Amino acid sequence: MEFTDYHVRLAAYALLVDEDGEGNDRVLLAWWNGEGHSEPEWSLPGGGVEFEESIRDGLVREVFEETGYHVTPGPLLTDDFFTARGRTFDGWIRSQRFVFDATITGGELGTTEVGGSTDRAAWVPLAELAGQRRSSIVDVALAARAAREEQA
Repeated sequence: MEFTDYHVRLAAYALLVDEDGEGNDRVLLAWWNGEGHSEPEWSLPGGGVEFEESIRDGLVREVFEETGYHVTPGPLLTDDFFTARGRTFDGWIRSQRFVFDATITGGELGTTEVGGSTDRAAWVPLAELAGQRRSSIVDVALAARAAREEQA
């Protein structure tokens, strides 16, 4: 398929992992509400990049909207894509997803968008993630993190 035959959606996500104070790792996730067409699930904070913003600027905006935290993007951790039929148009879409390490620089936990696709954000212990409904981008990011730690 030629690049003129499909739509492209750019998305940027942050992987934020820390300790809960008791030595247990936890990850910051956003509860995506499914927008009326899919089952709700946990996702990484982030999402679609607007037409006139950079990938990193989109990441900063999306993380704040979904979690209430201000972040500084770090290095690109991984990129990933999937293809699907469009929901709002007739044709195919390629969703190109970029996952960055990030550092929280301010703010407080709480979703700031109103009427959006994220209902809440929470720190979820990694040990409890296996039983949670989650987007594939969570697993992609955690696998990239584990691969990086193996190389270190």
